Amino acid sequence: MNRVMKKADKAQFSPRPFKLSHQIVCITGVNFAKKSIVGFVELHLLPLKSDLKRIRINCKQCRVYRVTINDIWEASFIYSDPTLAICQNDNKQRNLHFYSDCHQTAVGSVDPDQANGELVIRIPDQALFIVKDQRMLRVSIEFSVERPQGGLHFVIPDGEGSYAKRSAHMFSCGVENASRLWFPCVDTYSEPCTWKLEFTVDKAMTAVSCGELVDTVYTPDLKKKTFHYTLTVPTAAPNIAIAVGPFEIFVDPTMPEVTHFCLPGLKPILVHSTAFLHEAFEFYEDTLAATYPYSCYKQVFVDEAFAEFQSYATMSILNTNLLHSKYIIDQTFVSRRCMVNALTEQYFGSYISPNSWYDSWLTRGISRYLCNIFLKKMFGTNEYRYHIHKDLKLLCDYEQTVGGIILNPDPFHDPSTLRTGKKPPHLYFPSDNPHTISYAYWRLFGTKAHYVMRLMEIRIGQELLLKVFNKLLSLATSASQQKFMLHSWGNMLISTSGFLKSLSSVSGKDLASFVEQWVTHGGIAQFHGTFHFNRKRNVVELELRQDPSRPGINKYVGPLKVTIQELDGSFEHTLQVEENSTKGEITCHSKSRRHKKKKIPLLNGEEVDMDLNSMDADSPVLWIRVDTAMTLLRQVFFEQPDFQWQYQLRYERDIVAQIESIDALEGFPSMGTISALTDIIQDTRAFYRVRTRAVQCFAKVANKLMASFSGHTALMSVFKQMYGSHSCPDIVKRNNFSNFPAYFLLKEIPKALGTIRNVHSICPRECLNFLLDLIKYCDNKKNHYSDNYYRAALIDALGRTVTPAVSTVNTSVDNLIPETKLILEEVVRCLNLEKILPAYQYTVTVSCLRAIRILQKNGHLPSDSSLFQSYAQYGHFITVREVAMECLADIVKVENNGDILSWLLDLAESDPAPYMRHKILSLLIENPPFKQRETSQLSTEPLVERLWTCMNSGCSHDCRLRCDVVDPIHKLYGISRPGCLPLPELGMVLNLKEKKTVLNVQPSPSESFEEEPLRVKVEPMEDISIEPFDPDQRKRKPSSPMVSPLDTKMPRLEGLDDAFVDVVIKSEDERPPTPGGLSDYGAPPTPGGDSIKEEESIASPSIGMLDDSSRESFQSLRSNEGSVSRPAGDTASIGSVELPVGPEEPSPPASVGSDSRAATPSPDPNGPKKKKKKSKKHKVKKEPNDNP
Repeated sequence: MNRVMKKADKAQFSPRPFKLSHQIVCITGVNFAKKSIVGFVELHLLPLKSDLKRIRINCKQCRVYRVTINDIWEASFIYSDPTLAICQNDNKQRNLHFYSDCHQTAVGSVDPDQANGELVIRIPDQALFIVKDQRMLRVSIEFSVERPQGGLHFVIPDGEGSYAKRSAHMFSCGVENASRLWFPCVDTYSEPCTWKLEFTVDKAMTAVSCGELVDTVYTPDLKKKTFHYTLTVPTAAPNIAIAVGPFEIFVDPTMPEVTHFCLPGLKPILVHSTAFLHEAFEFYEDTLAATYPYSCYKQVFVDEAFAEFQSYATMSILNTNLLHSKYIIDQTFVSRRCMVNALTEQYFGSYISPNSWYDSWLTRGISRYLCNIFLKKMFGTNEYRYHIHKDLKLLCDYEQTVGGIILNPDPFHDPSTLRTGKKPPHLYFPSDNPHTISYAYWRLFGTKAHYVMRLMEIRIGQELLLKVFNKLLSLATSASQQKFMLHSWGNMLISTSGFLKSLSSVSGKDLASFVEQWVTHGGIAQFHGTFHFNRKRNVVELELRQDPSRPGINKYVGPLKVTIQELDGSFEHTLQVEENSTKGEITCHSKSRRHKKKKIPLLNGEEVDMDLNSMDADSPVLWIRVDTAMTLLRQVFFEQPDFQWQYQLRYERDIVAQIESIDALEGFPSMGTISALTDIIQDTRAFYRVRTRAVQCFAKVANKLMASFSGHTALMSVFKQMYGSHSCPDIVKRNNFSNFPAYFLLKEIPKALGTIRNVHSICPRECLNFLLDLIKYCDNKKNHYSDNYYRAALIDALGRTVTPAVSTVNTSVDNLIPETKLILEEVVRCLNLEKILPAYQYTVTVSCLRAIRILQKNGHLPSDSSLFQSYAQYGHFITVREVAMECLADIVKVENNGDILSWLLDLAESDPAPYMRHKILSLLIENPPFKQRETSQLSTEPLVERLWTCMNSGCSHDCRLRCDVVDPIHKLYGISRPGCLPLPELGMVLNLKEKKTVLNVQPSPSESFEEEPLRVKVEPMEDISIEPFDPDQRKRKPSSPMVSPLDTKMPRLEGLDDAFVDVVIKSEDERPPTPGGLSDYGAPPTPGGDSIKEEESIASPSIGMLDDSSRESFQSLRSNEGSVSRPAGDTASIGSVELPVGPEEPSPPASVGSDSRAATPSPDPNGPKKKKKKSKKHKVKKEPNDNP
């Protein structure tokens, strides 16, 4: 084994001084009443250096009880987590520049890829001979997790009976590298190992985890059972997961190795939703020419999921809301996309993992690429191209707004050399770690990675690209079978440089310029095109302009294809783009034919008859397109006459060209545009998404022609012609959704009718009566599919008919105008009916709440937030809660309502569902309460302090939520200090060299500083006492609507002797330990006892704020269940009309700050200073492998 690892040193560099070969995770108790788990782990480590004295591993919010080496020697350990409070002793600095530097330093100080970790274990002197001989070390750690704030999520519904009967369950969750939140590990993708997993749960529960289930053993009292899993394929810790609950089990009848798990009562829809999955397995086995890499695959559907799906080794955890019956149409597309993507991440993501964070774009891009080629086969090429075009538009908009997305800053070099400690200048957050990036950035990071992978397919061909994937899988399979050659496991990691070498060797093409353009740098290419036809020379004079000075825009140099549709056919030309303005002359292949009719050949070989009366008689050009195959990350604005856009819409068969023409025709309101849009709406051969987009454009163009054109009459005529009875078109047929394109168009036309206005800028009464009749006579008795989405679309259409009220806000329904009264009565009727006969995912309720908010916003109803607050409470369905929060965010913006903003922030801090906390902050980002540099009564010091406290220390165990708070701060105040804050007490310093002023001067952690001793208090926890304090003593006035429950003053610590240790910080990139550091309020501090005193050369341990005697003992955590309750529902009324509301408004949710687990405030620089006793300084000699 020693010789093997000596070879490994040469073959693969490891930043850690040890190699992990095997790990055992044993969870001996899962307590739903206390929301806790108890267990131990055992790591088999092979030292790579003979002088190894300390082992650093990742362990967050876990309470560690004992650490032993080889089951013989007890080891001293120390716990320190600088991410609990990012900016410590910041002296009121409130700018994102300072915060991002601190954030990057804090995360880097516990990054396993930099040989760091939260838990530092000192190897006893008696065991150093094992290290010297480089033999295997077995490190055993006993731990527990109590009421986790992240990493694990417990779902405990209200009700009577046991937890199994109430469908209580728990599961692991989180962003990348979040396994440290529920068990000690080396939390990085670059450290794969084999696994043995054991979980002891109640006999009514099922534990699902990674690997193959080898045995299930009951305890002697037959009250519990233990599930034993083994995973012989080397896998990294971030790919390990667990789910425990009373799951119903369904084994796939086609592939017995595939098993599905769902909550009780959902098995029928589980069977239908997963019936297609075996087709995906067969497709990938044929496409990749490789079998599925694991022996089994499990899908677990849970409630309150962290995301739609999360993929782990041999299993995926998915949202229960993805399940649907055979009567649901709309959800099918979403559910299948998620399940297929979860499957492809088994190949690239779990089986083959990224070598570093800079290589994660490969696994994200390849898995999404494989997902889309299967969906292309299942749903068709048009659906595939539609999503490609949609993703490209989203990506272009984001990169121009925020900045370029960099996939890998230096793909041809070792990723360990890329950690420069500097973030890209255009970003306000560090982008070199998954725990520091914005969620929106990360989501579009995967979108860009997929698009770049598609561009590689275009350049080398799909066959060669799949050959590269097969080569990677073959190498990984060979490596996974080498159980005793740990160095070969490096082939199960994918790196950017290795992938590019494989591409070049297989294809024989040099992709250096391509990688430089789209991987190394962020940004897109943007072209503004115009043309002029020269009749004398029969040429098209084309000009393309670029403006790389704009943010997010890069200058493109290279070939660009232009397609010209002429009378004699479609011809493709290539222009060489070199300058910001490129001009080219393209000779036409055909000449103009006056008064001659001929079938026009199209690009796909089809020949069609065209009416050429609208075109220029001297020009043979019908339309022009730039980059038709979307071979670049680009945005194209091309100018051509309206008749050419109309020809392109009618006769071009590419759906992307049709969508582009529809978008362009919005700027050409004319009867010719109306005619072209009507033709495409009624053309059953056209793609359904093009037809629905044409309906939306029709309404917009009709509103611009309201003086001369009756748009609602024409659109109702189209609707009756398509869906009316043959004998009497005014009578609409019974619902029949067997024709899916007709079904989607049926939903879209009423919504377009609701947006049409007459010359008085109000919706015509005929439209309103027509929509009310559609709702009244909606007959779904003989339909094979549910009509819930159609009924929701009709309610949306009613809401769109509402226009601003002429008079002041009405306080009674009797004072409403007749049209508005009809709308309100219908909305309330549907809302009440939904409580009796709920539709799938409460789609009708969602539309009704939106309609009520529209009535309030337009002055027809009082702007009362109580209805939306009741529906936003925990316990309602997730989509209902989302729309209620969306309405509340709109109230905050429109009315500057600070109370509602404070209520939303309370919910974001304390809501039990992690996804809803994330959703609230996302809504505040999409619809901010005020704009940057805008004078608003909401922009106050309490709001800034509340957001800062939440970002700094309130979300330490949910990286996604912490980054979600960074985004609204940037949206509202930018990267500098908010203007609503008073000047700091240290005043202002003028920097003459850089010609700028600096507020509150304090060096950021990334800046260099002189080496000077840092005085760190070290004291056992038993000597700490806590003073009682008055809860009314707060930093801000309780009457302020922006006071956070997290922002209470912490008690002062008394009775500490002044014992200090001098620690010299020798690296400018390392984070100095905090005197009397913060404890992890999500879990009690690790009791280190006297072992802490022995670690004088290590950074200060976390000193807790809770008396250790108030904590549960290790054995008492195994006690059983409790219960909670939730109030019942009720109704409310607006005027004389009753409105249903959610459950009665409960008492204010338990604030996070009411718990004693709160962040310690920074010491007051102006407070009284006590004279310190003189104490002797102890010089500390830094160990060779020690990292402060």
